[in-house]
Amino acid sequence: MNKKRQFFPRQVVEAGGNRWDWALLPIVLAIFVLMAYGSQQMARPYELGQALPLSLDPSNLPYYLLRTTLRMFIAMAASVVFSCVFAALTTKYRLAEKVLVPLLDILQSIPILGFLSITVTAFIALFPGNLLGVECAAIFAIFTSQAWNMAFSAYQGFRSVPAELSEAAQVFQLSGWQRFWRLELPFAMPGLLWNMMMSMSGGWFFVVASEAIMVSNQTIKLPGMGSYIALAIEQSDLGAIGWAIFAMLIAVLLYDQLFFRPLLAWADKFRFEETGGDTAQSSWLLTWLRRTERTQQLVAWFAHQLSRSIAVFRLSHDGTSIRARKDQPSVVPQRVWDAVIAAVVFYALWSLIHFIRTEVGWSEVAHVAMLGVYTMLRVVVLLALAAVIWVPVGIWIGMNPRWASRTQAVAQFLAAFPANLVFPVAVIIIMRYQLNPDIWLSPLMILGTQWYLLFNVIAGASTIPTELRHAAKNFGLSGWLKWRRYLLPAIFPSFVTGAITASGGSWNAAIVAEFVSWGPTTLKAHGIGSYIAEMTASGDFPRIALGIGIMCIFVMGFNHFVWRRLYTMAESRLHF
Repeated sequence: MNKKRQFFPRQVVEAGGNRWDWALLPIVLAIFVLMAYGSQQMARPYELGQALPLSLDPSNLPYYLLRTTLRMFIAMAASVVFSCVFAALTTKYRLAEKVLVPLLDILQSIPILGFLSITVTAFIALFPGNLLGVECAAIFAIFTSQAWNMAFSAYQGFRSVPAELSEAAQVFQLSGWQRFWRLELPFAMPGLLWNMMMSMSGGWFFVVASEAIMVSNQTIKLPGMGSYIALAIEQSDLGAIGWAIFAMLIAVLLYDQLFFRPLLAWADKFRFEETGGDTAQSSWLLTWLRRTERTQQLVAWFAHQLSRSIAVFRLSHDGTSIRARKDQPSVVPQRVWDAVIAAVVFYALWSLIHFIRTEVGWSEVAHVAMLGVYTMLRVVVLLALAAVIWVPVGIWIGMNPRWASRTQAVAQFLAAFPANLVFPVAVIIIMRYQLNPDIWLSPLMILGTQWYLLFNVIAGASTIPTELRHAAKNFGLSGWLKWRRYLLPAIFPSFVTGAITASGGSWNAAIVAEFVSWGPTTLKAHGIGSYIAEMTASGDFPRIALGIGIMCIFVMGFNHFVWRRLYTMAESRLHF
């Protein structure tokens, strides 16, 4: 059996180059425009902020923190289910992959305010006069800040299953259900958990936008840390900002010790290597649970139920049966599917052209495109600087489990730190020294998204097989040769996954970072993020749709011309 480990197999590159990624873009934009118009028609005054008064009294922080954390864990559960379903469909069905993979690229490029401008009024109309509607909108907004990163991670994990394990699954005649639970999900679990941790922290970055919603000149605030921070910024209360930072630190430490650290220690058994590793993390809670009789009984019961389900969904024939022979797939359904998509694409293009001519005008399109160029330059420069800093750090942390356990909570807190809390410092410094906002507001874009890069590199470095580490040490690799032949190929697929999500997150963060307010002072940088923020606050739905559409085109173009080529490089040059 071939022992060579292909870190990013050919089928991932082929799937990444799907020709429908650009074709689906006008369809999604046309649907978005229609939904924006529907939301504009449904929008009514909904003075929920007056019905739920907020207070900056620190005694309310435990309640606000509990509300926000509950929303984030509900969104996290929905994101896990979505990621597993997405990865299973795209890896098992070619027709689904042709649509869902480029669709995920597009959805990742739609900013959170774009979802909020549509879903808030829709949920309010669905639950009129009820807090549940706005709660659903806030949870959905947090979901959109978590799900795409996790879905990309699960997709990469399912696609990167080593060939020898896939051959073993075929030899043992595993059904699709058995393959999912016995092979694909366990293999993808370590990377998925690291991305869950990053997505949880990333949700904090957008919690202000999801709990203190400004749409159509209305402000809707839900009790939570996000609305608390928004009120503190509005009233220029530095003391309240300090209390918010302290409460967030307590929350991150708690769910790191009680949730993520036990999961990461438990998932170490799913690492793919042939010898015992010395990179396992430890968890006092997991050790205590393993010594508890009641917990062991509960785990045994769950494992028994899962085993029963695996037995129920087994194949009804063996490998020698005629039914086990693979039929040649018919090209007719694929051709029909391509024709349907092409027809819908042409109709969507016609609808978008009509929308531009009647609602915004071509001059506005050119103006917004130039703003997109400004934001793109910021994203490229900041992402390059983040890669230079965090790739070596991530490799060092991932290959040193003791330091990984020590820095894990610190990294989560830094990733969870909302850029809004830096607004006072940024505004005061820029105003005092008369600095250029176009330059000095830019670091706020990468403040919360650089951690996608760090966490993915840590995940990639921590899954390097122990025998490969010993081989590199025995060969005496050092310096640039060690990086070129060993470290970079080992973490490159994870780096590209992290860079994609960091890039998409930076485009989203531009809406927050390019339009900064602190009390009565507002600073604005030229870019598409500040354009969308202004149009969202004023309720100009046609221009919201235009700004989001142009942003989608930029993000899709960056994915197609940069990240796809890096995937090809991972296949042709940077692999073992």
